[in-house]
Amino acid sequence: MTQATPPIPSSTSQPDEPSKSAASGSLVARLKRLIPYFGTHRWAWLLMLLASMVIGSTEVMMATAIRYIVDDGFTNQTMPLWMIPAALIGIFVVRGMAQFVNQYSLARISNHGMYLIRTMLFERLMRADIRVYQNNSASKLANTVVYETQNGSLNLVQAALILSRDGFSLVALIVFLLYLNWQLTLLVFLMVPVIAYVMRVLSKRLYNVTKLSQNATDELAYVVEENSLANRMVRLHAAQNQQVDRFNGLSRRLEGLAIRSTIASAAMTPITQVLAAGAISVIVCLAMWQSRTQDPLTVGAFMQFALAMLGLVSPMRRLTDVANPLTRGVAALERGLTLLDSLGEEKGGSFHLARARGEIQLQDVTVQFEGQAVPALSGLSLKIQAGQTVALVGPSGAGKTTLVNLLPRFLESSSGQVLLDGQAIEQWDIQSLRNQFAMVSQDVVMLNVSLAENVALGTSPDAARVQSCLEAANLGDLVASLPNGIHTVVGHNASQLSGGQRQRLAIARALYKDAPILILDEATSALDTQSERLVQEALQRLMHGRTTLVIAHRLSTIEHADSVLVMERGHIVEQGTHASLLAADGLYARLHHAAPESAPKPAEE
Repeated sequence: MTQATPPIPSSTSQPDEPSKSAASGSLVARLKRLIPYFGTHRWAWLLMLLASMVIGSTEVMMATAIRYIVDDGFTNQTMPLWMIPAALIGIFVVRGMAQFVNQYSLARISNHGMYLIRTMLFERLMRADIRVYQNNSASKLANTVVYETQNGSLNLVQAALILSRDGFSLVALIVFLLYLNWQLTLLVFLMVPVIAYVMRVLSKRLYNVTKLSQNATDELAYVVEENSLANRMVRLHAAQNQQVDRFNGLSRRLEGLAIRSTIASAAMTPITQVLAAGAISVIVCLAMWQSRTQDPLTVGAFMQFALAMLGLVSPMRRLTDVANPLTRGVAALERGLTLLDSLGEEKGGSFHLARARGEIQLQDVTVQFEGQAVPALSGLSLKIQAGQTVALVGPSGAGKTTLVNLLPRFLESSSGQVLLDGQAIEQWDIQSLRNQFAMVSQDVVMLNVSLAENVALGTSPDAARVQSCLEAANLGDLVASLPNGIHTVVGHNASQLSGGQRQRLAIARALYKDAPILILDEATSALDTQSERLVQEALQRLMHGRTTLVIAHRLSTIEHADSVLVMERGHIVEQGTHASLLAADGLYARLHHAAPESAPKPAEE
């Protein structure tokens, strides 16, 4: 068992908590923040606006066409019959083309904005301070990068379609009504402040509920992720019902939030419809009163005014509904941007070296994790010469894994200094530093790509070299049995391979990298006796001329190390060769005698 690395506290903002400025800012202020991502296609915005204006004008054209059809076609019978289908079909053709252009332009805008946010988030994640992975679950990060940006963009498209199409239609109809009868049209504006107040109150409530729903969705996804990873342990302890109850509890919470969101969203439509219907009823009655007491209206003129007035209802209703997708879209995308703000890049220096000698020195290094009384490492000092093989042994929690994780800067020391080739690792270019290390851990991680791509991770695979490394790691027979050889895709975390095969694949990756420093953390723990012997031979050849740090509980695997460091509670308590430490009869000797070697394992099929 390797020592688990405790979480590192971070000042990084949590992505599920909106920043104060975002939470307190107006919707307009939050929308402005999206402009750099969704405002790049100016030609698409121009096309969208022009198409929206055409759509709005067709509302006026339709009402006017109906007036002339009624007056000249039915009453006076002076309109040629061919003009009726020509006018109506022509209007709908123009309207249909404008709607297509409108929707296409917005799709280009939204998809490009989604692409920019997603790629920027993922690129930043790949270079972010490693603490972000300790402070956020994998499901939360995946949900934010993939689903929140997609849902946010789709909601914004829906809202933008409504705002552009119905906004221009509403403006065109109001201008037209003012031209027809400005006195009656002014009554329309009595609805505006009332509807605006309703939208403001309900959209604020909807925004708050949406943020709570996002957090609840993350928690639900985390339960699925957690149980997927721990499925064997859950079954072994018959904890399925317990986990189902846990999932159901969170699902019910999410259900309640969804209902609250629906209430806030659905309440907008009937309220605004009732207000609009009341106002329009008054306006139509006044129009009829004017016709009776003043100049009488023709049937066509009245229908023109009535159709234009009734035409206001649909766009006004949809515009009141726009708060729902707009709020949801902004809340979802804002979450991604909040995560983006929180992802500070790893900081390194400018020192660059193609290949280090491999001399490692620790000077009075302390690592103190928040919430733990005892430091993981306490005032540790040591020097490892280039090319040495050094074994780190000790009970669990002694600080072995913490020590090796300091070297490639997967952890930061609380005090003291770590040097590589005499240069403090903080002064190294971060990638140049990590190029000096190859690591084989007990917890093997593989990508869902081919064997060759996993072995040559970070570079273009050289087929001959990949094959050689796989054979050196005792995987030649496996490769020969696969249908596509080294080009076979290994599946999720190489789950189709056995534990021993996965660990040997990790060793092949280390062989391929050919770094000057090797870190072997229980590198042979999952191997059967025959495979271990072959891999140990390969590792011995690989370790020649390289600095190697070996963490192992099976002490027989480190008998030939140049030096053995015995650690306990963050200190080096003994140091020497295997033979000298046994002769000293101290902690190393007790560990050696108290931990009998495992019985030989049968060879894997």
